[in-house]
Amino acid sequence: MENSITHIWPIGGGKGGSGKSFFTGSLGFLLAKRGYRTLLVDVDLGAANLHTIVGVPHPEKSISDFISKRVGTLEETVVPTFLPNLYLISGAMNNLDIANLAHEQKMKILRNVAKLSYDYILLDLGAGTSFNTIDFFMISNAGIFVTTPEPTSIENIYRLIRSVYFRKIHQVLKTHNFKSLAGEAEKRNPMATVNNPDLLLHVMNELDPEKSALLEHALGAFHFKLALNQLRKQDNQNTGALICKIIEKHLTLKINHIGNVSFDDRVHSAVCKKMPFMELYPYTQTTLDLRECCRMLLSAEEAASPALQNVVD
Repeated sequence: MENSITHIWPIGGGKGGSGKSFFTGSLGFLLAKRGYRTLLVDVDLGAANLHTIVGVPHPEKSISDFISKRVGTLEETVVPTFLPNLYLISGAMNNLDIANLAHEQKMKILRNVAKLSYDYILLDLGAGTSFNTIDFFMISNAGIFVTTPEPTSIENIYRLIRSVYFRKIHQVLKTHNFKSLAGEAEKRNPMATVNNPDLLLHVMNELDPEKSALLEHALGAFHFKLALNQLRKQDNQNTGALICKIIEKHLTLKINHIGNVSFDDRVHSAVCKKMPFMELYPYTQTTLDLRECCRMLLSAEEAASPALQNVVD
């Protein structure tokens, strides 16, 4: 990463309808209002709508211009929004086929995103657990997961977190030639697999404490956050914290719950008007909730900033 002060936050949801694009656009709005140069990148390829959320109904350029080499640099696809300090790389105007990027195209985007010079770069990822989504998520250790209180949404966000976690284990095993060590651990205990990371780490630590420590360090470098979106009055206010506890129990992965965002019918109205919700409705509970989430994120990042490093060279 060329600019050491750039912070990259991938933002993902386990299923469509979780409100991750709304959350991404709102968070970008708040960061820009605080004076941070903020770039939103829509990599929900094939279903991009972030441009509508932030009030840029017809972006002149998009990420497909970079992929197809109509422009020479990713920076050339950046378009301004109505708000000073807030910029956008849109995923609009892409063919549906772009959702299935070739590996080299995806890596080209990842490498070039990491070189952009902004205070904050927020990636609006595709829903689900596709390879594209997980690879984009792993550009940074500071990803944000967005879910709703619905059981299906919670199941899907758990599946996404689990997929990102396991991909990291596979990545580290391959990078540091741990494959044979992991195989030996499985021989000692058939349950010691990547599907049971706690036991795998325990057995690997007995076999080779030094290499095991490298894997544990890589997993411990994650500083993931969880936001519970579209919370209604009848929903359990503690659902987000409970999700984080379940993840810590089953994956030994600590995730911080940064807050609940109240459901508001006027979000739909703002999208239809192609204007940011927070600009139209600044004094609603939803806006207050989003402000608190932003504050929590900045506070947590300040405490953990030395550990928030890119994983893309």
